[in-house]
Amino acid sequence: MERKFYKTVVSYEILSEEPIGEVSLEDIAYECENGHWSGVFGDTVITELTGKEMAEAARKQGTDPEFFMLDDDGNTIDE
Repeated sequence: MERKFYKTVVSYEILSEEPIGEVSLEDIAYECENGHWSGVFGDTVITELTGKEMAEAARKQGTDPEFFMLDDDGNTIDE
């Protein structure tokens, strides 16, 4: 059976009185719950990926495809 892989993109809209630079998810949660930001989840997009696309997406994130038991071409690595 062929393995399935998924990429999920979650958007979160923040309203603030100042521009927001790079922040962690932890900081976003804190500021929206306890600070001076307002936030709401937006659309979630789920895309099914082939093994090759998953290997490419992993590398783009800085993750070795072996994390998903894939080689660089997206083929399953036998244990």
